[in-house]
Amino acid sequence: MKKTPSPSLHQSSQRSHIGFLQDSNDTKRHTPKTNPALKFFKKCAVVFTLILSGKSKTASKVVGSDGRKNISKVRGVVSSSTDLSSESKKNSSKWKFSYSYASSSTASGQLGLSNFSFEEIYRSTAKFSPDNQIGEGGFGTVYKGKLNDGSIVAVKRAKKDVLHKHLHEFKNEIYTLSKIDHLNLVRLYGYLEHGDEKIIVVEYVGNGTLREHLDGTRGDGLEIGERLDIAIDVARAITYLHMYTDNPIIHRDIKASNILITENLRAKVADFGFARLSDDPNATHISTQVKGTAGYMDPEYLRTYQLTEKSDVYSFGVLLVEMMTGRHPIEPQRPLNERVTIRWAMQMMKEGGALFAMDPRLRRSSASNKAVKKVLKLAFQCIASSRQSRPAMKRKQQCRH
Repeated sequence: MKKTPSPSLHQSSQRSHIGFLQDSNDTKRHTPKTNPALKFFKKCAVVFTLILSGKSKTASKVVGSDGRKNISKVRGVVSSSTDLSSESKKNSSKWKFSYSYASSSTASGQLGLSNFSFEEIYRSTAKFSPDNQIGEGGFGTVYKGKLNDGSIVAVKRAKKDVLHKHLHEFKNEIYTLSKIDHLNLVRLYGYLEHGDEKIIVVEYVGNGTLREHLDGTRGDGLEIGERLDIAIDVARAITYLHMYTDNPIIHRDIKASNILITENLRAKVADFGFARLSDDPNATHISTQVKGTAGYMDPEYLRTYQLTEKSDVYSFGVLLVEMMTGRHPIEPQRPLNERVTIRWAMQMMKEGGALFAMDPRLRRSSASNKAVKKVLKLAFQCIASSRQSRPAMKRKQQCRH
C-alpha cells in the first residue's frame, strides 16, 4: 500500500471551527454539585455500556427527536451521486451541488433545500464584523449570524488564501453533515457558493467548547457529574456515527475543542472536515492519508495508514483522560515525564491512584475519586496500543489487519 506524504495535523489548542444552536427542548441533565455516589456510578456504567456493548437504544431513538425550529427552510444538499468520502483528485474535481427539495428524514439522508443569498449572510453577520467572530481555524473563520426571521446561526466562511488546500475538507463537511441527524451532532442548515466565497451555515451555541470549560475560560468549572454527562453525550454521538448511519462514519478528529457545550451543559460533536464514510460496511479498514490532531491520533493509524472505527475509540480515550485530569493531551511546558498526558496519567494511577491524576479543579470526595478511577480505567482500555485490544462501539466489530 502506498504511503502518502507527511501527516496533516492540527494543533490541539486550535479552537473549534463550528458553532451550534442550543436545542429548544434541551433539558438540563447535569446533576447538582453534590451528587450522590450512586449517580456517579450509574453515569460511569452508561459510559462503559456505550463503549463496551454498543447497545445504546438512546442513540438510535434520539435521531431527529430534539424538536428544533426549522430555521427559514435554508438548507443545501450535495449530489448523492458524487463520492466525497474519497480523497482522490478525480472525484474531487467532479464535486457539484444538486438543488432539489427533499425531506430531512428521507432515506437518502439529504436535507430539504432553500438557498441562502450572499446578501442575507452578509447582513446577518454585520458584514462579517470582527465583533461577531466566534472562532477561527486553519480552514475558515466562524461568525455569529442573525437571519431575517431572527434565527441565530453560525456562519463558517472559508479563507480564500488557503481554500485550494482545504477544498476537500469544505466539500467533505457538507457531504457528511447532510448524512447525519442526531441530538449530539452539529446540524447543517445550508451552504453557499458566491464567486470565490464558500460558506457553511450550521447551528449556533454560545457556551464555548469543552476545552474552554476545562481551562476555566468558560463557565464556573465542570463538576464530575457534568463531565460524565458530557462524556456520555460524546459516546452516543460516536456510537451513532459508527452504527446508525447507512455506512459507518469515522470522525477522525474527536477532541475537546470540537465538543461544543450548550447552556445546559450538553455536548455536541462538531467539525466533520476530516470525517470518512466507509463505502463497504463490512470493510475492516480504510487506507488513507493521515489527518487529525496531534495527541489524539491512533498510533496504529499513524504507523499503517489504515483508518478504522477503533481510531475514534482511541481519540475518545484520550478525551476521557483530558476530562478527568483537566490537562491538554500534550503539554510541552511541563517536565519531560509529564508532557504526554495519557502516559503521565497512567503512571500516576500506578503510583498512587486516581487522586493524583485528578483535575485540581474537581471537588474531592469519595464518590468523585471512585468515578474518576473508573473513567480512567475505561480510558486506558480505549488507548491500548493495539486496536484489537480496544473496546468497540459495536459489539461485533472485527478488525483484521
